[in-house]
Amino acid sequence: MFKLYRNMRIRDWIALVLVLALTFLQVWCTMSVVDGIKDIIQSIMYVNYHNNPGLLGDQFAQAIETLGWDGALQLAASSRMVPAESMEMFRAVAQTTTGDIWRCAGKMVAFAGLMVIAQLQIAILASLISADLSTRIRTRVYRKVESFSLAEMSRFSTASLITRTTNDIQNVQMTNVMMMRMVFAAPVTAVWAILKIRASSTQLTIATAVSIIVLLVFIMFMMVTVLPRFKRIQKLIDRLNGVARDNLTGIRIIRAFNAEAYQQEKFDKANDDLTRTHIFTGRVMSLMSPVMMIIMNGITMAIYWIGANLINQGQIDYATVTSFSTLASQIIMSFMMLMMMFILWPRASVCANRINEVLGTEVSIKDPEVEKPLTEKGTVEFRNVAFKYPDGDSNALEGISFRAEPGQTVAFIGATGSGKTSIVNLIPRFFDATEGEVLVDGVNVKDIRQSTLRSRIGYVPQKGFLFKGSIARNVALGNPDLDMDGIREACRIAEATEFIESKDEKYEFEISQGGKNVSGGQRQRLCIARAVAVHPEIYIFDDSFSALDYRTDRKVRSNLKGMNDGSTRLIVAQRIGTIMDADQIIVVDSGRMVGKGTHSELLETCKTYRDIALSQLSEEELGICRR
Repeated sequence: MFKLYRNMRIRDWIALVLVLALTFLQVWCTMSVVDGIKDIIQSIMYVNYHNNPGLLGDQFAQAIETLGWDGALQLAASSRMVPAESMEMFRAVAQTTTGDIWRCAGKMVAFAGLMVIAQLQIAILASLISADLSTRIRTRVYRKVESFSLAEMSRFSTASLITRTTNDIQNVQMTNVMMMRMVFAAPVTAVWAILKIRASSTQLTIATAVSIIVLLVFIMFMMVTVLPRFKRIQKLIDRLNGVARDNLTGIRIIRAFNAEAYQQEKFDKANDDLTRTHIFTGRVMSLMSPVMMIIMNGITMAIYWIGANLINQGQIDYATVTSFSTLASQIIMSFMMLMMMFILWPRASVCANRINEVLGTEVSIKDPEVEKPLTEKGTVEFRNVAFKYPDGDSNALEGISFRAEPGQTVAFIGATGSGKTSIVNLIPRFFDATEGEVLVDGVNVKDIRQSTLRSRIGYVPQKGFLFKGSIARNVALGNPDLDMDGIREACRIAEATEFIESKDEKYEFEISQGGKNVSGGQRQRLCIARAVAVHPEIYIFDDSFSALDYRTDRKVRSNLKGMNDGSTRLIVAQRIGTIMDADQIIVVDSGRMVGKGTHSELLETCKTYRDIALSQLSEEELGICRR
């Protein structure tokens, strides 16, 4: 938790010091109000004695009636009519007027008003500090997640990262607000009140100490019981979010397979587990209010019972007992606020640890300290590359070597799971090669800044994804300065113009998140247009033409080839028709290259390629002569 406070700015620390100062002011006002209660009760009693001298004794009352207050006091002092220890009170009674009551009341109102102002300022500053800290933490977490490679992303689930960025930070924020608003004041109030109590009565202090011990035992019970459950709650929230996300993302598949009942059962289980844990912690925490009431009422009864005996013995007066009761209530309330912290702190601590886990994660793909200058343009080269996934037992790729020259089209083909996508993922450094070198523009990708590297690549993923916003904004994602003419040209090359122009809003048509309101082929064409819009040196098409029909596939490739911009095109494909015209075709099987060459060469030299080709096209279509 304390690690997160490193994100506070200087102005936040200054505000925090001000909160502490205001807290001392608030506690001082509170204690002054308590003293005012004693003074006003005492003033009321003295005025009552002053107006009804008979309450002070018949002999003293007769002396007052005969000699007046001054003469009666002189007579009482010389004749020992009044005990010496009571003379000070009698003199105070003689001087007390109704105006003293109003003066005490005015002071109490002034202190109460000042206390309210201090509390309001503390609340405002606490909210500002907590909100500012949470904003900075949320920004840091978001930026950290953005820097994650696919290896780090696989360590944390998407649902967990969302929970950590929202729910966890919100819990930390609320705890910080509570701490600054109430918990800071609790120990100061408790210590201050205890010191005042000790000066009042030993017997009453012992009674208060017993109640504090009982309260501390209860706090320890709450912590031991609830803390493990709070840790479990955050994990259960992750799981619930994960199930809900799967349900919403895969709603079409769920309906297509009539799996609503199965998914509902998964959700109900995650929901019930979370509910049961919340109910348990809620039941334990529900003990707080009745226990606090029992302790507070118990200490009040004890104080008045002990105080009554002390009053009868003449060791204390009623005003002191009332003041002591108020101080004892302040102490109990302070410990109640501390108990609130002990309840909130464990959960916030769990959340803070989860946030720090993200912030403290070492990123596996880092930028070089010094970037090497690029020596070529539009080239991609693999030199004996091997790659193993972070959690893999064996290499997913091994012995991959090839070179793509500027203007060339290099295609990758092979069975599902053969490693085609793994190869192209190494180029923009979604992963780093385990062995060997991957070079772009003549330099190892590890010696190029990621922003520099990716600015030269136009990437079209296997699964097209669009962001919520207009078509124009989606196409210009990688090139925000692109004008409408550039957007239209990119869409023309991607053969997306026809369906865009058919819509009423045209390029301002609003795409839903993920591109769910357009077809798979339309989504894929917009993804291709997005890659074209950045004018890259290198295109990577990761099975991007699979959602297109043969005619559109051919036209898009023809448009790309007709650009004559010298760009290099790397195409992962399943269809032979998509890659037949490639300058170089690399056949991959189980992570290894089993063939490399042109279409005609591979038909002659690579059995794997020939089998794939014959599974899709006839011998006549392939131009294979029977022998």
